[in-house]
Amino acid sequence: MIANEIYEIVPDDLFLRFDELAPGSSVYLKIEGLNSAGSVKLKTAVALVAEAEASGRFPPGRLIESTSGNLGVALAVVCAAKGYPLTCVTDPNTNAHSVRTMEALGAEIVVIDTVDDNGGFLQSRVKYIRRRLAGEPDLYWPNQYASAAGPRVHRDRTAQSIFGELGHVDCIFIGAGTTGTLMGCADFVREHSLATRIVAVDTVGSVTFGGPASRRHIPGLGTSRRPEILDEEKIDKVIHVTESETITMCRRIAAQRGVLLGGSSGTVLAAVQSAAEELPLGSIIVAISPDLGDRYLETIYNDTWVAERWPETLLIPQISDGPQK
Repeated sequence: MIANEIYEIVPDDLFLRFDELAPGSSVYLKIEGLNSAGSVKLKTAVALVAEAEASGRFPPGRLIESTSGNLGVALAVVCAAKGYPLTCVTDPNTNAHSVRTMEALGAEIVVIDTVDDNGGFLQSRVKYIRRRLAGEPDLYWPNQYASAAGPRVHRDRTAQSIFGELGHVDCIFIGAGTTGTLMGCADFVREHSLATRIVAVDTVGSVTFGGPASRRHIPGLGTSRRPEILDEEKIDKVIHVTESETITMCRRIAAQRGVLLGGSSGTVLAAVQSAAEELPLGSIIVAISPDLGDRYLETIYNDTWVAERWPETLLIPQISDGPQK
């Protein structure tokens, strides 16, 4: 492959087998973390910037976006390559690796540490952006939580690559953050009248699907503010996973498979394992891995950080053989 721009390097056909999580079925983890921005959010970032350019209002000016990490890195890659100034509005849960990466790529970083009414930072980040927009007419907010560009690119690329590579798929497990990947894959399935079940995976403490709010520590999945692009009618099932289950799964996979997964990926695989006994034998299952674990070395894979929050997870049990069917 020869690319003209770094953000064009997006391998979309990489799958890793994890059949041990649902014995008797085939589990394919779609690896999204090996592109040039390190996460599935690169596709979103390219789409959001293209939408901004097509709006007629940008450029000139500065892009501003709320991010827990991955989208900020992806936008920083795209904006650096295109010469656009960028402000990333983050919070204390954003890992240091992502912040340093955004800064190295020229982005301005704003950290919002005011906890919102639902125990997170998202509403506070959005309020900050709205205040900036009111006083700075040259700012442009792509707004990943409301823009149709996110779902559209994942319908046309992420979902298309899954079915192009595997053909028939019985069930897709997709993490719910801003819900762009989730809704894009759901749109593809509904538009093509496929029998594939769409399972949304959220974290306990998130309010995305109406659950009770509580403090969360791992960036990526979950929100303290319902995304405007979410359409629950297109989803067949929602599974909530605790952060301790996420930690346990990530550490199991690292120890037993030699794969460092990001927090969202561990959450999605924990959901696959928890639902395994409900899945018919012979099912073709896809789980989407948004990113890998290099950005989580000081959190998920740091014994001190984990011990302060979930000491029980430092004992790494074996992946079970799953329920007998």
